[in-house]
Amino acid sequence: MGMLLAFAPFIAFAVVDRLAGSVEGLLAGATISAVLLVRDWLRPGVAPKILEIGTFVLFGSLGVYALLGAPNWSIMDVRLRVDAGLLLIVLMTMLIQRPFTMQYAREQVVPELWSNPAFLHANYVITAVWALAFAVMVVADLVLIYMPELPPRFGIIATVVAIVGAVKFTGWYPEREAGAEPSRRV
Repeated sequence: MGMLLAFAPFIAFAVVDRLAGSVEGLLAGATISAVLLVRDWLRPGVAPKILEIGTFVLFGSLGVYALLGAPNWSIMDVRLRVDAGLLLIVLMTMLIQRPFTMQYAREQVVPELWSNPAFLHANYVITAVWALAFAVMVVADLVLIYMPELPPRFGIIATVVAIVGAVKFTGWYPEREAGAEPSRRV
């Protein structure tokens, strides 16, 4: 549940973007990100997560730029920047060998499993699936930018399928691994 809550800024962005505009959506995403960070800082024994920090930086910097620079971005341009930023955050966590899912998974399992190779592998796999979902969203954004004759529901369907697929995989994969032979268990 904690990992899904980390996507609340993106949900706020999508809703406010559609109802009030892109700048307002970016600021809503930054605000929700800030609230999540403060919540983590105030909870004893909980550190802010890489995804939440990256999300705050992403929405905050895009929001400030949109306010001060007044770019001539379309809604799809803004969505592309947000989705690409999220993809970069997730890929960066893998590059620095700290897949973003690991911080959430550690809250669910005993510390003795944290260095288990199967636990680490499972987190890389799940993070890679999330990266794939975000890559699908980026491609859908690009398609809609370069093929504006397509209906907007194309992007909505691609986003929903990608996110639902990643959520379902995140729930299924650890159960699958737990049922594997003892040497592969998470």
